[in-house]
Amino acid sequence: MRSSETMERDPLSDEEDDRENLIDQNDRKHDNHNHHESSFHIDDHLDSSLRRRFRFFSFSRNRRYYYLFAIFLPLFIVLLYFSTSFRNLFSAPNLALLKFDSLSDRMRESELRALYLLRQQQLSLYSIWNRSFVNSSAFNSSSNVDPKLPTNSGILLEDLKSALLKQFSLNKEIQQVLLSTHKSGNRSSESDNKGLFLDSTCKKVDQRFSERSTIQWKPRSNKFLFAICLSGQMSNHLICLEKHMFFAALLNRVLVIPSSRFDYQYHRVLDIAHINECLGTKVVITFEEFVELKKSHPHIDKFICYFLKPNPCYLDEEHLKRLKSLGLSMGKLESPWNEDTKKPSKRSIEDIEAKFKSDDDVIAIGDVFYADLEKDWLTQPGGPLAHKCKTLIEPSRVIMVTAQRFIQTFLGENFVALHFRRHGFLTFCNAKKPSCFYPIPQAADCISRVVGRANAPVIYLSTDAAESETGLLQSLVAVNGKTVPLVKRPSYNSAEKWDAFLHRHGLQDDPQVEAMLDKTICAMSSVFIGSLGSTFTEDILRLRKDWQSASLCDEYLCHNELPNFIAENE
Repeated sequence: MRSSETMERDPLSDEEDDRENLIDQNDRKHDNHNHHESSFHIDDHLDSSLRRRFRFFSFSRNRRYYYLFAIFLPLFIVLLYFSTSFRNLFSAPNLALLKFDSLSDRMRESELRALYLLRQQQLSLYSIWNRSFVNSSAFNSSSNVDPKLPTNSGILLEDLKSALLKQFSLNKEIQQVLLSTHKSGNRSSESDNKGLFLDSTCKKVDQRFSERSTIQWKPRSNKFLFAICLSGQMSNHLICLEKHMFFAALLNRVLVIPSSRFDYQYHRVLDIAHINECLGTKVVITFEEFVELKKSHPHIDKFICYFLKPNPCYLDEEHLKRLKSLGLSMGKLESPWNEDTKKPSKRSIEDIEAKFKSDDDVIAIGDVFYADLEKDWLTQPGGPLAHKCKTLIEPSRVIMVTAQRFIQTFLGENFVALHFRRHGFLTFCNAKKPSCFYPIPQAADCISRVVGRANAPVIYLSTDAAESETGLLQSLVAVNGKTVPLVKRPSYNSAEKWDAFLHRHGLQDDPQVEAMLDKTICAMSSVFIGSLGSTFTEDILRLRKDWQSASLCDEYLCHNELPNFIAENE
C-alpha cells in the first residue's frame, strides 16, 4: 500500500520532500558522528561534481551537433529539391508549366485586344479630326455669317464632347483589358473606379425642358382635323400623328384619330385619354366619338393633300374605298403646292397657317410623315406643344406596367437595349451612301464596346433577325472575355406572371402591342443602341428624350463606322 502511494505521488512533491530531509540533516547537532558524516559529505560532493561535469560535457558536445544539424539540414533539403528525382516527388511541374503557359496566353490575348482597340481609337480620333476640319473650313469659307452662330457652335461643341467622352471610355476599356491579367485582391477600389467612370460617361442627358419653345393648343370645339397617315408601319404612323397634332394646334382644331377599319387600332397601344389630360381640355377624339357628334352625316368638307407626288395625299384606290366604307363623304382632293415625298421642301409655321387655314368645320390633311416642317420645334424634348406631362404620345398604361414587370423579372435596373433591324434592311441600307448594314462580327464588336462603357450585365434584344443571325451575335458579344447575355421576350408561359396584366386585357398576340412593348422596354434602358434609318429606333429615341432616360452613351449601331464588307447591287 505504501509503495503504491509512493508511485502515484507527483515527482515535484518528491523533490520537495528530499529538500526537507536535507535541511533536517544539516540542522542536526554534530556529536560523535562528525568524522563519519564529514567523510560521507565529501563523497557526495565529489560524486555530484563529477555528474555536473559529465552533464556539461554532454550538453556542450550535443549543442555542437545541434548547431551543425541546424546548418546543414536546410542545405541538404535545397540540394534535394533541385535534384530531378526529389522535385518530381514533391512538386507538380507540369501543372506549374500549364499555369504559366495559360497566364502567358491570356497576357498575349489581352495585349492583342488592346492593340486592336487602340487601332479603333485611332480611327475614331481621325474621324473627329476630319469632321472638325471640314466644319472649320466650311465656316471660314462662308461669306454669310449666321446670326445663330453661338447656337450652332454649341451643337458642334456638344457633339465634340460626346465624341471625346466615348474616347475616354474606350481608353478605359483598353486599360481594363491590359490589367485583366494583373488583378489584385483590392476589388473595392476597382468597383469604385468603375462606378465613377460610369457616372462620367453614361450619365443621363440634360434635356433642358425649361428652355423649350412651345405653342398653346386651344381648339375650337366645333372645328375638326381628320388625320390621314398611310406611309410605312406603326412607327411611321405615330410620327405622322405627332405632326398632325402640331397642325391641329396651329389651326385651332380638335384632332380626329383615324378609325381602326382604315388605320391601326391606336386605342390598343396608345393612351389617348392621357393626351387630353396633359392638355387639360378635349383636344383629341376617336373616330367613333366624331361620328357620334356628326349624327346626321359625317362629311369631310375640305380634303387637302400635303404631298401630290407620287400619289395625291399618299392615297391609293384601296384606301379611298375604305374611307367611303366608313360612311364618310368628301369632296375633291386639293393641294396648296406641288410637293414630292422624295424631295420635300422646308416649310415654316407661317406656311402652314397661310395654306391650310379654313373656316370649314371638318378638314382632312393627307399623310404628313415626310413633311419637312420646323424640325427644331418638333424634335424638342416633350414636343412643340405646351402641356403638363413629359410626353403626349406614349404607350398605354397596360403596356407600361407590363414593360416594367418584364424588366424587374429579367433585366434589372442597369441594362443595354439593342434594336437590331435586319429583315429587309440589307437592301435598304445598301441603297444608302454609306451603307448601314453591318456584318455580324463587326456589329458584335461595336455592341461589346458600348456594353463595356455602360458596365451592364445584360442586353435586351429587340430584333426581326433570324435565329441564325442572333445565335452568332450571342456567341460574339463579350466584354473582357465574358459573354454578355442577349435577352428576348419569351413566348407565353402561364408560370410567368410578368405579362399577366396584358392577358387580362386581351392584348396578347397582337403584333402592334408587342412592337410597342419592345419600344417601351428599350426606352426604359440605361443605354440604347439603335439602327440608323429605322423609324422604330427613332420613336424609341423620342420616348427616351421625352422621358429623360436618354444617355450620353446612346448611339446608332457602329456609329461613324463603315461596314467592313459591302455587297454589290443587283
